[in-house]
Amino acid sequence: MPETYRHQPVLLNEVLACLDPRPGQTFADGTLGGGGHAEAVLRRLGDTGVLYGIDRDEAAIRAATARLSGYPGFHALRGNFHDVGALLPQSLLLDGALLDLGVSSYQLDTPARGFSYHEDAPLDMRMDQRQAMTAADWLNTTPEEDIRQALYDYGDERWAARIAQKIGERRAAQPLSTTMDLVACVDAAIPKAVRRKDDGHPARRTFQAVRIAVNDELRPLEQALNDWVARLKPGGRLCVLTFHSIEDRLVKNVFRRMQHPCVCPPKAPVCTCGRRPVARMLYGGAVKPTAEEVNANSRAHSALLRAVERLSNDQ
Repeated sequence: MPETYRHQPVLLNEVLACLDPRPGQTFADGTLGGGGHAEAVLRRLGDTGVLYGIDRDEAAIRAATARLSGYPGFHALRGNFHDVGALLPQSLLLDGALLDLGVSSYQLDTPARGFSYHEDAPLDMRMDQRQAMTAADWLNTTPEEDIRQALYDYGDERWAARIAQKIGERRAAQPLSTTMDLVACVDAAIPKAVRRKDDGHPARRTFQAVRIAVNDELRPLEQALNDWVARLKPGGRLCVLTFHSIEDRLVKNVFRRMQHPCVCPPKAPVCTCGRRPVARMLYGGAVKPTAEEVNANSRAHSALLRAVERLSNDQ
């Protein structure tokens, strides 16, 4: 197995405390990655438990399968966690599930995948390389206004209009083909004085936004979260790890609607919409990594854990 897949799973102790896997139970990891979280769960499950590991990245499936082949209850499935209904057996109900919405360490650390703004590489950014459209395709064919909106919506980029304009100017002369082409557009759009004051790399928000757009990460997420909760047994838990405010806000709002689905007017004496809670939120908010974890693994610094527990049908 490639050593690059030996990453440190984020908020591992907190995830295990939430899921509380026990022998004989059935779990799913919808974003398998390097298999770090999955292996920790499988250790708790022993020889009688089952874990389905899902990932759309073939490299992740290969590496995790090699890592976890010694666990009899491990089953690898290649696909997008958005399609849980088609991936898992129809009658299967889970004791718990995990979704880690971050980019895997392997994807970030493999320059050829095009996720990193630190290395000059092809503008790829596909999580599933069976997908036809690359980041270069998206940047060179998407209307400039749509690029601006994506940078704003998916990256909270306040220089979105200028960056989109520079992309448009650059591709008019020659199509963008490498990560450094995109970095150059960002550098040309953001004033030097602003870039000097930025705590992080000035292209990080743009790369995040392009990645989300290319892989269609957010549009299907609300439905996917509802589909995953529907696959839980009563008392089963869904844990979701997020790494930026946009996806965290979406997850938080979906979980709130699961707990408080009523759409009746606030002053209505009784509920007439008939919508009943399907899950309850845990922790009263998001769980953050400890200072010790952030010191040991810098990629944990922006991680947040949110979780819900499926209610019984008669609640």
